[in-house]
Amino acid sequence: MNSKSFHSPLGRLTLTEINGEIVRLSFDESLDFSDQSSIISKAEEQLNDYFLGRRKRFDLPLNPEGTAFQKNVWEELEKIPFGATSSYGELARKLGDPKKMRAIGAANGQNPIPIIIPCHRVVGKDGKMIGFSGGVERKIKLLEHEGALLAFG
Repeated sequence: MNSKSFHSPLGRLTLTEINGEIVRLSFDESLDFSDQSSIISKAEEQLNDYFLGRRKRFDLPLNPEGTAFQKNVWEELEKIPFGATSSYGELARKLGDPKKMRAIGAANGQNPIPIIIPCHRVVGKDGKMIGFSGGVERKIKLLEHEGALLAFG
C-alpha cells in the first residue's frame, strides 16, 4: 500500500493505491503521506489536469472496496458525463429499482474515490445540493468547475 498527499484547489488530497490500483482518495487535511508509485503519480497528474481544465475523464485502474450493490452504483456514477448531473431517483431507475433512492444515496456517500468516481455529480431532487464526503462547498466548486448547471432551491 502506498499513499501520497498533495495540494489541490480543494485543499489537501490523499491518494492510496494497493497493488497498482487506486483504492481511496480522501480530503483529510491532517493526513500527510509521501509514498510514491507509478499509479499514484499518474493519478496525481490526471487530477492536476482535471483541475486545470485539461481532462474530463480519468483513465486509472480503480479498485474501490465495497459491496456488490455499492460497486454497481459507483459504476453508474462513472457514466455521468463531465458537466452533467444526475439525481438519486434517476440512478435508482437506471439500476432497475426506483424505490432504492435512499440505498443509492448511502452508496454514493460511501464512495471511497470521490472526484475520480464522480459522486459529486449526483444532486437531490430539483438540483438541491445534498451531502458530499468532502463537504457541500467542495461539491459546488467541482460542479462549477465542470460547468454543470445547478438549480438551487
